[in-house]
Amino acid sequence: MENRWVAIVHLDTLKVEYDPTFKFKCVENCGLCCSNLEIPLRDEDVETIEDLGYNAWEFVDYEKAFYRGDRFLGYALKKRSLDDSCVFLDPETKKCRIYDHRPLACRLYPFIFTKNRNLMEVYIKEDTFCPGVGHPDGEPVTKEFLMREYGDLLGRYHRDIVNQGR
Repeated sequence: MENRWVAIVHLDTLKVEYDPTFKFKCVENCGLCCSNLEIPLRDEDVETIEDLGYNAWEFVDYEKAFYRGDRFLGYALKKRSLDDSCVFLDPETKKCRIYDHRPLACRLYPFIFTKNRNLMEVYIKEDTFCPGVGHPDGEPVTKEFLMREYGDLLGRYHRDIVNQGR
């Protein structure tokens, strides 16, 4: 599995350069990422899901932990033992039951965002199981795409950089 560069965002101006040959489309009723990936949960993700009325023990897998070096990042999202899919994936519709409140790792997939000073580099994780990567009906990762899907995240970084310059 390789990571491919698809875009770069200049966080001070929000100007975007992108690879026009790459397209992506999240395929409806797919759910393969919900079955094939281990999803790390941040504290913010756990709090958001608890605010929906769930107890952490229902969705946090305390036996799987994520680390970067020796730094603890969080525990994993729990999978169903029946089919090894995320506990929030509806097995019939293949839709997420908490889609509007899903963890950040779910929102970002299959993209990888790497911040380097005033730049946010965007890569695609070219997993063989994801039918949306390079989909012929997909769309390029333009400024419009990035702001629609990740505007809140990019906006926070933009504000931080603008405020640092004051």
